[in-house]
Amino acid sequence: MTLNNADKKRFRAIGHQLKPVITIAEKGLSENIQLELERALNDHELIKLKLVSGDKAEKAALIEEICALSKGAVVQTIGHVVLLYRAAKKQDPKLSNLVRFQP
Repeated sequence: MTLNNADKKRFRAIGHQLKPVITIAEKGLSENIQLELERALNDHELIKLKLVSGDKAEKAALIEEICALSKGAVVQTIGHVVLLYRAAKKQDPKLSNLVRFQP
């Protein structure tokens, strides 16, 4: 999934207001983390993840694995925080961060 620059800019503006909903630590992508990631993307579409990893290569590999599993797109990475987007099949206006936080 690729995003154009206008979408990335809009998503970064919305993502600035968000807090990380999932923290991925030394256990990596366990089954529970994968289920929560799926639920969060279905509900909110745009989420922040916090990655607690040792080095840049390990973090980059984890981000690639997350994108492959979730079929989402990375909007931005700053430090240990990743902004991830995946369009919902049916958008819920009460839960979607794209609807709730219009810039």
